[in-house]
Amino acid sequence: MSKILELREKRAKAWDAAKQFLDAKRGADGMLSEEDTATYDKMEQDVMNLGKEIERLERQAAIDAELSKATSTPLTGKPGAKMGKDETEKTGRASDEYKGSFWNAMRVKAPMPSVLNALQEGTDSEGGYLVPDEFERTLVEALEEENVFRTLAHVIKTSSGDRKIPVVASKGTASWVDEEGAYTESDDAFSQVSIGAYKLGTMIKVSEELLADSVFDLEAYISKEFARRIGAREEESFFNGDGKGKPLGILAAKDGAEVGVTAASATAITADEVIDLFYSLKAPYRKNAVWVLNDATVKQIRKLKDSTGQYLWQPSLVAGTPDTILGRPVKTSAFMPTAAAGAKTIAFGDFKYYWIADRQGRTFKKLSELYAANGQVGFMGTQRVDGKLILPEAIKVLQMKAGTSSGSAS
Repeated sequence: MSKILELREKRAKAWDAAKQFLDAKRGADGMLSEEDTATYDKMEQDVMNLGKEIERLERQAAIDAELSKATSTPLTGKPGAKMGKDETEKTGRASDEYKGSFWNAMRVKAPMPSVLNALQEGTDSEGGYLVPDEFERTLVEALEEENVFRTLAHVIKTSSGDRKIPVVASKGTASWVDEEGAYTESDDAFSQVSIGAYKLGTMIKVSEELLADSVFDLEAYISKEFARRIGAREEESFFNGDGKGKPLGILAAKDGAEVGVTAASATAITADEVIDLFYSLKAPYRKNAVWVLNDATVKQIRKLKDSTGQYLWQPSLVAGTPDTILGRPVKTSAFMPTAAAGAKTIAFGDFKYYWIADRQGRTFKKLSELYAANGQVGFMGTQRVDGKLILPEAIKVLQMKAGTSSGSAS
C-alpha cells in the first residue's frame, strides 16, 4: 500500500508542476504556443500514466487480499459428533456435485448418465445449463471489472416476466388552511416503468487438445472472455442503447437523462458550463452523484479553472478513492461520446436510479459437433438483461452545440 501512496503523491506533484507550467506559459489570449502545448501534453500524459499504474496496483492489492483469505473454516464441533446436512453440504446449483458435473459436462464429449442427472437442477429451456452459483458470482464480479456502469447502477435479479416498477410521477403539495376551512386535495400521481429482458450472447471456441489438458483452467478462461465480450456490449447499451432489442441507455433522446446544459461550442467545454451542469442537478441527487465521461473529455476538463482560479479536476491522494471534479468522483468510459456537434459528452448524477435487471442465471451450452471438423469445441454463453433509467431527473447531461446546416454539408 505504501507503493500506491508513493505513486499518488508523485502524481499529485506531477499535476502541480503541469498546472504551474500551464499558468506560466499561457499567453494574453489564454493559449499556448505549439512547443509549449507539446510539453504540457507530455506532462499530462505522465499524470495519466501514473493514474493507470495506481489503478493496476489497487486491483492487484484487492486480488492478493482475496487470495490470502482462509480457504476453510476451523473445526468447532466435538470429535465424533455428526454435523447436520445444512452445515456441511450446499444444495441446488451451489452444491459441489452440481459444480463438478457442470465442468465435467463442459470438458468431456459425452457426459455420463450420473453427470446428466445432477445437471437436471439447472437445465434451461434451450438445452443449456445454468452455471453454478459460485461461477456466476465470479462472472458477475468479472463483469463489474469490465463494466464501470454495473458498479454505479442498481442491479436486481428477476425470475420471469416483466418487472413493473412504480414511480412517483408528480408529488402532492401542502397548502395553508383557514380556521375550520376545507383541506385542499393534492394527491401523488404514480406511473410505472417496465423492465423486461433482452438476450445477449457470445460464442467461444477451444481446441479439443486444450480442453483435454487438465492444466488448462477452463473456468477462468471462460469467465475472463465472457466478461470482456459481454461487459463491453452491456456497457455500450447502458449508455447508448435505443431500447430496441437492447436496454435503453441514459443518453437516449426519450426517457434518457435530462439535458442540464447545452454548450456554446460544438467541440469545446468551459468551466462555467461544467459548474452549471453541477447545479442543474437537484441537491438531493448531488450528494451521491458521479461524473462519467471519456478520457478525451477528462483531458479538456483538466485545463479548466473556476472563478477563484482553482482547477475543477483534482487528483486523489487517498488509496481507493477516485479523482474528483468539483468534489464529486470521476469515472471514465470509452462509450461516452467525445466532444462533437450535438453529442452528449458529460453525464452527472446518481446512477443508482438506473436499474439493471438480470433475468435468472447465466447459461452455457456446449457445441460438440459444430466445429468438430476443425478439432474445436464451441461454448455458447447467454444472459438475459435489461436496463432503464427510472427517474430521468436523477442524471443530467451536457450536450454540445448542434452543428449548423446549410446548402453544403454541416
